[in-house]
Amino acid sequence: MDSAETAPNHALAERLGERAQWQEHADGPALEVAAADLLEVMSLLRDDPEARFEQLMDLAGMDYAEFGQSEWKTEQASATGFSRAVHPATSARYSFDAPHPPISGERRFAVVYHLLSLSRNQRLRVRAYCEDGEWPSVPSVRELWRCADWYEREAFDLFGIVFEGHPDLRRILTDYGFIGHPLRRDFPLSGHMEVRYDPELRRVVYEPVSIEARVGVPRVLRETA
Repeated sequence: MDSAETAPNHALAERLGERAQWQEHADGPALEVAAADLLEVMSLLRDDPEARFEQLMDLAGMDYAEFGQSEWKTEQASATGFSRAVHPATSARYSFDAPHPPISGERRFAVVYHLLSLSRNQRLRVRAYCEDGEWPSVPSVRELWRCADWYEREAFDLFGIVFEGHPDLRRILTDYGFIGHPLRRDFPLSGHMEVRYDPELRRVVYEPVSIEARVGVPRVLRETA
């Protein structure tokens, strides 16, 4: 489908050319951009008179590991629970191995930006898939919108996405010495470390998690006759 036909602004679509792919969704227009073109496209969206997206409303990481593969494969429910998690169809939720498992497959991680044009009263969602490698990465947009500073730190903390060019990229939500990135789909539900207060040492200590790995089965409660 031609980008100019689906774009809300044909003149803007012509300026972006092949650097961006326009998409129409029920909640508004969206734009998909390669990581290599992200800064150029975002600069145009902020400064071009046909766009004028002056404000970055939000920025979030995404993990598409095993996207579209469902573990809910039953059409019946019982008092003992669903079939999901009894014999898991996928492994994404139940990996208790390496804290940094290798990134497999292309287009796993992405960053989604929500832009607002105050002068034109328009919103736009932009998605950029990360460059593949040992660490998924995209360029930082902090120099375009300063509010991206802590948003990018949050995405780095929770997803392990590196924002190239960020001046102070460090964790912002998890504790010092935290292992792994908790919103990745292969992060174990119980985590890797647990914290407790040691009365003899009189300080907080970090230890490997002692919770027994298990899979919870969701249940359906019914009233008995």
